[in-house]
Amino acid sequence: MNTKTTQQVEALLATPKKVVIVGHKNPDGDAIGSCMGLYYFLKALGHDAQVVMPNDYPTFLKWMPGNETICIYDKDRATGQQFFDAADLVFTLDFNALNRVGDLQEVLETCEAKFIMIDHHQAPETYAVATYSDVSMSSTSEMVYHFIDALGRLDTLSAEIATNLYTGIMTDTGSFRFSSTSPTTHRTIAQLLEAGANGTEIHNNIYDTNTPDRLKLLGVALKNMTILSAYNTAYITLTQKELDDHNFKKGDTEGFVNYSLSVLGIKFAVIFIENKQDNIVKISFRSKGTFSVNEFARAHYSGGGHTNAAGGKSDKNLDDTITEFISILSNYKNALNATT
Repeated sequence: MNTKTTQQVEALLATPKKVVIVGHKNPDGDAIGSCMGLYYFLKALGHDAQVVMPNDYPTFLKWMPGNETICIYDKDRATGQQFFDAADLVFTLDFNALNRVGDLQEVLETCEAKFIMIDHHQAPETYAVATYSDVSMSSTSEMVYHFIDALGRLDTLSAEIATNLYTGIMTDTGSFRFSSTSPTTHRTIAQLLEAGANGTEIHNNIYDTNTPDRLKLLGVALKNMTILSAYNTAYITLTQKELDDHNFKKGDTEGFVNYSLSVLGIKFAVIFIENKQDNIVKISFRSKGTFSVNEFARAHYSGGGHTNAAGGKSDKNLDDTITEFISILSNYKNALNATT
């Protein structure tokens, strides 16, 4: 965080404030971890903090310290609105465009509080009075650690802060294997372990809580995998019926797309998930090397994210979405067959 932003934040936090912390719709480990880590930090400084999420999140994240204090906006809109009406400051974490918060978008657009953004996604909007944006960072949770450090308050690190931030970094780096994991990331993790995070317990709580239905759904997903060798691409499809047949719960398909990316020679992996309720196909993109799925998602699927991890959606049915996707791939054949 640069000196100017640090000074802006220090001025905003100089006296006790009512603060609301917001993550993106369909929050993941980094959204929950960064928001709850910041929550405990602001509480330690004497601020009245509250985390509000647009909607609910997977069960495998509900062990995280403080998660029981989170207000889920689409379950309790009146209480959520009260928090924003009373807020002096609003922190937006792990997103940088107000259309990423679903039904909370209008609430944020009309909120009179001052905004502070902490985020690592590309192309941030300009709604905040103080913006800490760094696309090179592994995760927003790592950025919250550096935010605390820039304010000179690493002395406030507690087991609760450390556990939340460790979880966010671990999940957004694929257990520290993605290219965004830097030496600085590992040094941050070391500090969080020393502050009380238990890496083994966190890993077990996230990755070793599969239900039989989820593992069987993974089997279906792998059976549905198609490899397009000419494009070094693999994709997975899941229909609404396949989800329903396996008692799908939010978060059950988390990480499925990475299995396609693990196939020898594959540089581009995609999962298409039919969502009959919203009448869309949800899409997750992953890549290796320099092929930018962020640009691909922005260009074709109303999405975006990072160079090697992004999301999007299609308003077409599943079959037509797949047909369109394959036709688009021909425009990227050279890029997908490049050696880098």
